[in-house]
Amino acid sequence: MNMSFNNPVLSKELKLRFRSFKGFNGILFFLLAMCVFVFGYIFLTVSIEGNSYFRPSQSFVLFAFLSFIQLGLVLFTAPGLTAGSISAEREKQTLPILLTTSQSSFQIISGKLLSSVAFLLLLIVAGLPVYSLVFLFGGISPWDFLKILLFLFVTLLAIGSIGVMFSTLIRRTIVSMIATYGTMLFFSVVTGFLFIIVLQVKMFNQMGTIVSPTYIGHFLASINPAVLFATFLSPELERSLHEMTLIDFPIWAGYLIFYVLISVFSIFIAVKKLRVNMKRSK
Repeated sequence: MNMSFNNPVLSKELKLRFRSFKGFNGILFFLLAMCVFVFGYIFLTVSIEGNSYFRPSQSFVLFAFLSFIQLGLVLFTAPGLTAGSISAEREKQTLPILLTTSQSSFQIISGKLLSSVAFLLLLIVAGLPVYSLVFLFGGISPWDFLKILLFLFVTLLAIGSIGVMFSTLIRRTIVSMIATYGTMLFFSVVTGFLFIIVLQVKMFNQMGTIVSPTYIGHFLASINPAVLFATFLSPELERSLHEMTLIDFPIWAGYLIFYVLISVFSIFIAVKKLRVNMKRSK
């Protein structure tokens, strides 16, 4: 794979995406929604309690809400931006032209992926001034803030890679988008539901006996984005998870390993399958 930093596909996609009036409208409405939520929460909290100040505990609640809003933005926007990156080219009949250029498969896939990732990163970065208002009232450490941003990027890269992979494997954009959203919902919702079921079944089967470690339950908790963010915001929750599963392995480490592997695997499959129809048997 050609690892050159000169990627015409990425340059073209960035110009098209960042010069689009629709893209800047999306950023504007997202920032307006964040401002309305933050200042509305501060105003209502101060008005209801009849105080002229904002306590650190209230600032932490605001930080938690904003963190889950950012997570929801990544989970529900990344599939829409990446699931049609290759299939849309195929539907417009421009993919054969793109494949006949001197660009390698890796440059095409990485250009499509990174342009979408860059736009979502712009959304996240644009919201940082509003996000950082919580530091004015205390209750939040810079390390908590950096952890949230780091794992937002890991989640964004993984969901985006899955979207590009399905876009390469599936010919229709709408089907690719459904598959990507389905995968995202499985990781963010179904894994949490399965985690609860596994723990309940384990507790029921081991009533009155020696409790053994629940590896499946710990794995399901480790790959759920909502559970990870909840453990960041409440360290007591992570300790409770370790007590329930009897596995003393950090949730964040399992999440990081799993989603980095998912990203690498998805990009590898997309690169290998991009030109599969162009191969000729000898």
